[in-house]
Amino acid sequence: MSRRHWLFKSEPSCFSFAQLMAAPDRRSIWDGVRNYQARNLLRDQVALGDGVLFYHSSTRPPHVAGIAKVCRAAFPDPTAFDPQAEHFDPKSIPHNPRWFAVEVEAVCALPRILPIAELRTRPLLFDMPLLQKGQRLSIQPLSELHWLEILGLAGLPENLLDTPPS
Repeated sequence: MSRRHWLFKSEPSCFSFAQLMAAPDRRSIWDGVRNYQARNLLRDQVALGDGVLFYHSSTRPPHVAGIAKVCRAAFPDPTAFDPQAEHFDPKSIPHNPRWFAVEVEAVCALPRILPIAELRTRPLLFDMPLLQKGQRLSIQPLSELHWLEILGLAGLPENLLDTPPS
């Protein structure tokens, strides 16, 4: 199966790309997803080696901040089972989990942020889910065209995920 590409949204006040870059081995669990559509994408489609645009939402300006890759495919979200965790769900149990997570690894920060306003000006991105009215999912699929256009805007090589992290 070929590599897919995704946009993962995070509020920088909750978890920022800088925090991912500073994490041990530049890796972190992407947990706390509590939307069934986004959960289904994480569980059923996001795969090991997939590329991720790390997008900062609920900030001024909202923007793509960095590139990551999936380094561990879907597994039950441990925060759902922890009564002390913010995302605890008593209806999710280990032998029948309701929520899933993946692990991501930072590849690189963008040389400059790519604000949503700039993305809106690019004809090749007009049909990108992020730019569609009412699209609020925290996990969104990207086409190969969208991925390559954003890498180009950022001045990054197309084969970025094939090279070791910097």
